Amino acid sequence: MQSKHGYWRVSDDTPVTRADALEIWAREAYPLLVDLAGTYNAVITYQELAEKIQASTGITTRTILPSWIGAVLDKVAYETHHRGDPQLTALVVRADNRKVGIGHKKALKITGELPVENDQDLERHAARARLECYRHFGATPPL
Repeated sequence: MQSKHGYWRVSDDTPVTRADALEIWAREAYPLLVDLAGTYNAVITYQELAEKIQASTGITTRTILPSWIGAVLDKVAYETHHRGDPQLTALVVRADNRKVGIGHKKALKITGELPVENDQDLERHAARARLECYRHFGATPPL
C-alpha cells in the first residue's frame, strides 16, 4: 500500500495526477450542480460537494480542501460559460455563513462580467446567479 499523499483511487490505491483528479471531479461536479439547480433555493457547501465528487469518482485526497476545490469550480465555471448556462458555481456556499467564497470572483472574470467591489456585492451577484440557475434548470418556486 502506498502512502496517502496527493491524489489516488480508493479502490486500489493507485496514484492519480492532480490535473486528472481536478478534471474528473469537475466533470462529476457539473451534472451534480445541474441537478441541484432543479430544486428551488438549493445550495451545497464546498465540503459537501467535495465529499460527493470524491465518493462518486472513487478518487480522493488528503490535500486540504481550499487548495483544490477552487480549481474544480473554475473548470465548472468555464464549462457553464461555454454551454451558455447560468453560473452554477453560485450554488456552492460556505458552511459557516451560506455565502459564496471569494473564489466566486474568478467565476465573474471567467464569464466576462464586471468585477465586484465588496463581499456584499459579490453575494448579491451570486444570489441573482442562483435565481437564474433555478429558472434555467426548471426549479419550481414556492407558492
